[in-house]
Amino acid sequence: MKKNIFISGVIPEIAFRKLSEKHNVKMNRTGKPLSKKEIMEGIKGQDALLCILSDKIDREVIESNPGIRIIANYGAGFDNIDLAAASENGIIITNTPLVSTVSTAELTFALILGITRRISEGERIMRSNEFKGWAPMFHLGTELKDKKIGIIGMGNIGKNVARIAKGFQMEILYNNRTRLSEFEEKEYSAKYRNLEELMKESDIVTLHLSYHKSLQHFIGEEEFKLMKSSAYLVNAARGPLVDEKALLKSLIGKEIAGAALDVFEFEPKVTEGLELLDNVLLTPHIGNATIEARTEMSKLAAENILDALEGVTPKNIVRVS
Repeated sequence: MKKNIFISGVIPEIAFRKLSEKHNVKMNRTGKPLSKKEIMEGIKGQDALLCILSDKIDREVIESNPGIRIIANYGAGFDNIDLAAASENGIIITNTPLVSTVSTAELTFALILGITRRISEGERIMRSNEFKGWAPMFHLGTELKDKKIGIIGMGNIGKNVARIAKGFQMEILYNNRTRLSEFEEKEYSAKYRNLEELMKESDIVTLHLSYHKSLQHFIGEEEFKLMKSSAYLVNAARGPLVDEKALLKSLIGKEIAGAALDVFEFEPKVTEGLELLDNVLLTPHIGNATIEARTEMSKLAAENILDALEGVTPKNIVRVS
């Protein structure tokens, strides 16, 4: 018997095609995020929901249709979903991990190069016709060779960042909840540091943690004070990991050299003042915004739903911790 599936936002068409081969599928094609009320309307009578990362799937949404069998999140993260409420109602939650690994690691290095070589500043100079010609001390940045990169969160993305960093001949430091094996430390040429040591030693600190409420403001005023005045912060993980008001204060006070952010504490809003600073590079949450990654995410989310509706355990179940 065909089941009913609701897709809350526009995603690569492969998901709609795969799901439509066996089931009835409705898709929000407006290109606009749905309100909470609209999501609740959309899932009425549905057996599955394929939602996007910006959808807030809280207890009220879940309990408006507790008969849903699976909520497949289109994204590696899942902090937008009330996992406890889903578990209590016997609803399977899945995500799309791993497929974002390469794209997010590559974007991280684009941010690193962008902020250390002041690329966005340079482009603004060119677009405003302020470039007066080459000069020995004009627009100096810093090289990555022999610099220390501190990777916080040594999961799949962190490991890929380490691989790229090796190509730039950087010294790799890392902090992780669980220390890597001796074999992996050799493979990635990575040296373990506790958080305080990493913040003090690193020339670039880059975040690759999964977000949990307990990690809100993981990097704040105390951590910024530990950093070198020549160091940079990069966040392509989750916005609330960083206390942006403390970051702004640190940047204005020249406690650190700069920051590059792809995610934001109050997304889509940016903490007022950050956008005015030349030593801040901002990108609009594009970590996995590649054709390859987004297509694979769409395919994976659809496969998770198909498995669940057929009584097969999906590959990417999110467990309630």
